[in-house]
Amino acid sequence: MPLLPTVSTFFIILSAVLIAIGWYLITKNKFIAHKRTMIAAAISALLFFIIYLSRTVFVGNTSFGGPDDIKIYYTVFLIFHICLATSGAVFGIVTLVLAFKRNIKKHRKIGPVTSIVWFFTAITGVAVYMLLYIIYDGGQTTSLFKAILGT
Repeated sequence: MPLLPTVSTFFIILSAVLIAIGWYLITKNKFIAHKRTMIAAAISALLFFIIYLSRTVFVGNTSFGGPDDIKIYYTVFLIFHICLATSGAVFGIVTLVLAFKRNIKKHRKIGPVTSIVWFFTAITGVAVYMLLYIIYDGGQTTSLFKAILGT
């Protein structure tokens, strides 16, 4: 297993688990524990992003190494994951800002949506990892756009 993709995937899974724990804590009115857990989840997601971005900049991205007949499905799935991850990150930032500004009414409305988007982001992220490194051998390590478009 490649080290950096495995470590970054661990952090995205950890962030989703922490979000689930944070969601549970808020249902039990454990506000301080909720806040600490959600901050830890945000830090975990940020660590994922730093590792992912560093690898992309310094090493490149791994293209899909599976069969050509399913490459188009992988590409569509990857684009869906990227859109989900981008919107999840924006939702996450907005949700955190609302919490830190003590705008709890809006935070309560957007928080569950953010959590669900992030859960799907984590699930699809693990699926991308599995397709790239576990189920199939990774393809060439190449630039981000070449990896996404398969060229």
